[in-house]
Amino acid sequence: MEYLTSEELTFFKRYGYLIKRRALDEGLCERVLDRMWGSAPASVHRDDPETWRPIGVEESSDDSLLLHQGTRWQLRGASTEADLIDLMYSPQLVCWAEQLLGVGTLRPPVKGGKPMGSWGPAWPGGPVDPQLGEGVRGIYATLPTEEPAQRLQDRLHTDGHPFHLGVVGLIDHCPEHGGGFKVWPGSHRRFYPLFPTQYDQARIPFYPHMPSFKGLIHPPEYLEEVDKVEADTPPVECFGERGDIVFWHHRLGHMAGHNTARPRAIRQAVLYDFCKTDLDQMRLTPPHEDMWQDWGEALQAAQAPISAQFAAEQRLPLALFEGS
Repeated sequence: MEYLTSEELTFFKRYGYLIKRRALDEGLCERVLDRMWGSAPASVHRDDPETWRPIGVEESSDDSLLLHQGTRWQLRGASTEADLIDLMYSPQLVCWAEQLLGVGTLRPPVKGGKPMGSWGPAWPGGPVDPQLGEGVRGIYATLPTEEPAQRLQDRLHTDGHPFHLGVVGLIDHCPEHGGGFKVWPGSHRRFYPLFPTQYDQARIPFYPHMPSFKGLIHPPEYLEEVDKVEADTPPVECFGERGDIVFWHHRLGHMAGHNTARPRAIRQAVLYDFCKTDLDQMRLTPPHEDMWQDWGEALQAAQAPISAQFAAEQRLPLALFEGS
């Protein structure tokens, strides 16, 4: 079993993400990829990249278990199947997650349980809540866009549901500019203290007879900080090879990248959220002065120097690098 080094743990604390290469089982990646292609829109063919284009209106579906919409193709109905859980809750990933969160503290997924999306969207027209699901989030594919790259803007967000540690795993090659997960390094430390509670984000309930006001409540301080982070922090694009993963802190600013790659490619990934078994109690408290108070001892103790070489391997922009 491979363990995270003190340098890797320190990097995660400081920048809120950590890329690990070739971390997923090759055979499982292939089987999960086959599973994804079994849910393809009729016009999108696995062996013909010229068909890898945004999904037309006539084929669109906003089904919470299988979304086909524009450049988004998200299979959530398979999220409690054994292959997906074995892929993302492998002994190696659990080992690393326990270094970050604490040994013996993780809430395991349930094979054959209720997939994310089974309850529908969090509110009409809204997103699906990843906390309502007993497995991984699902297989998320990003198709190439037809929009010129210069017209596309990056816009970060943070997730509103409670969890501790996210992981995005590539199940096939994803080239640069191919829709890879994007993160804003260090933004977790700036966003974490700006919410009333440390894991949730407050929501307005939906009422069918009063539909105008619903969804997440964004504190004004958070919205101001989003603009500042986008202005002063260049994002990191997590493209890579089959089996590469990125761990990310729950308050880290992020987005699904735009897929402008040519030759055409599809970003194909599985997403999972690690949660601790006592998350329900942790949700009750406001942000701690020490934001790592709820995390594992190994992470809390990490204070290693970060080398320029390692920072470059993590694609950290030079302007953000702090060596010690």
